Amino acid sequence: MDRPACLHRLPALHWLWLLALAALFLGVGLGLRDPWPADEPRFALNALEMLKTGQFWIPHRAGEPYPDKPPIFMWAMAASIHLTGSVRLGFLLPSLIGALGTLALVMDLTDRLHGRRVALLAGLALLSSVQFGLQARTAQIDMLVTVFIMLGAYGMLRHALLGPARRWWFIGCAGMGLGILTKGVGFLPLLMLPLWALLAWRRQAVPLAWRDLGLGIAVILGVVALWVVPMALYTTFSDDPALAAYRDNILFKQTGERYADAWHHVKPWYYYLLEVIPWAWLPLVLALPWLLPAWWHRARRLDARVLLPLGGLVLVIVFFSFSPGKRGVYLLPTLPLLVLASAPMLAGLLSRPRLHWLGSGVLALFGVVFLAAGVLGALGLPALTQLAEHHGVTPWTWWSLLGLVAFGLLAWGGPRRGLPALAGWLAVFWLSWSTWGYQLMDPARSPRDLMAEIVAQTGPKAWLAMPDFDEEFVLQARQPMIHFGYHTPDDDQFRRAFAWLQEAPGERWMLVPQHRDDQIGCADLSLVRDLGVQNSEAWWLVPGSAFDACRGDREAAPLYIAPTTLAGPHDS
Repeated sequence: MDRPACLHRLPALHWLWLLALAALFLGVGLGLRDPWPADEPRFALNALEMLKTGQFWIPHRAGEPYPDKPPIFMWAMAASIHLTGSVRLGFLLPSLIGALGTLALVMDLTDRLHGRRVALLAGLALLSSVQFGLQARTAQIDMLVTVFIMLGAYGMLRHALLGPARRWWFIGCAGMGLGILTKGVGFLPLLMLPLWALLAWRRQAVPLAWRDLGLGIAVILGVVALWVVPMALYTTFSDDPALAAYRDNILFKQTGERYADAWHHVKPWYYYLLEVIPWAWLPLVLALPWLLPAWWHRARRLDARVLLPLGGLVLVIVFFSFSPGKRGVYLLPTLPLLVLASAPMLAGLLSRPRLHWLGSGVLALFGVVFLAAGVLGALGLPALTQLAEHHGVTPWTWWSLLGLVAFGLLAWGGPRRGLPALAGWLAVFWLSWSTWGYQLMDPARSPRDLMAEIVAQTGPKAWLAMPDFDEEFVLQARQPMIHFGYHTPDDDQFRRAFAWLQEAPGERWMLVPQHRDDQIGCADLSLVRDLGVQNSEAWWLVPGSAFDACRGDREAAPLYIAPTTLAGPHDS
């Protein structure tokens, strides 16, 4: 595409200015909420336990080894919490840093390949992407692994497109090693190797020498070995069978077995194409009707600047689609590659009237949905009222204003400025989400108040048992708390809990969801205390004296004491 006039009008500011603005934009809301389920409380609990016990090499969850993920994300969160002195301030920092690092790598590489003005457009495209904005504000592991994957891709592309740059190739390999130690999939940039070799054969890219390939793989394995080898030796020579089980789980079950024979999040092969990409890639997904022919044109010209990131993008989607276990967040590393592959066309896309019309249509849809939901909810529509009661949130005013803002931006932009209007609405949405939304949702998503109420009823020295525990309750606990193994069968957990409660019924209590009434049917339910609804679940607090008639078994399950609950209140 020829360079349009709109690109010449874009100021030639260094992309660092946009990065600074992104830090302010993405950092709004830090400290305003607690970790929310499902994943955030687990990692925050891992990090707090590291700080509490000094056991950093093997992550633990409430006293039990946690084998689902390698430790780098937990290390990063522990460091953030330690430096800030607060869980609320620290738990989101690793994702924020990962987002800013990813943004910087994308803009720097685009600057080198296509110029400063295109780099600004690429940064804006990535920053406005829905999934990027969501994960930058979420304490899940994926944004941190994305920056390591992007570092790997950056090193490869610096060598292939701007090289020879052997140093950057090795830096990229180190990044991939760190990505593997973060979530196992840090090797994803290596999927571009066959396409790189083909383009190098056609003299469209700098070739990668076999010696450098071998040394790069050695760097990846060496970084991984820095943690894996000591962990394997420690767990192998330990007398603790739980540590041996941890080693086998993290090395085998959570890698090849999880990919080839997933046991949860099972989705059909088309899941990413039909259920994730349409929302995760917004607003850039709207440009696919124009991007696809442009990509085809550049593919025929063997434009390696587009083909390498585009090939990586396609191969990542194919890689994850082959696994039966799928989550939308797995596709986050495709966003930087999408922006890199689209970068040369971004300015031309802004001159497409039909694309702006499409952006206006999507914005109008958002406006109708949010305004209608807000108004009908405020008027008491039964379905929406029940939904609000179930989740413990009443967002009608917030949603109504979001709808009005959408229509205001439509009136300002008209059909000729649909994309800027849509991007502006997304910015308003994320700013309101990180402030107003946090304040609305935090009492419903965090059990902070519930755990304080339990202390008020039982006293801070009373012990609390939670069969089939959820991490958010342990994270917010203000009294000693125990559980019976995360993967222990439920019936075994309850039998062990009965035996534990009967040992000191006057000092011990059980926190249990009300739908577990079958498991505690032997108890004197006249003694239960109704705690109300938390996280869409109704809860009971049951004194140990209510379980006199229950048959306990001390050998039915292990017993774990959560170390983070033993010192009383902590800042979270």
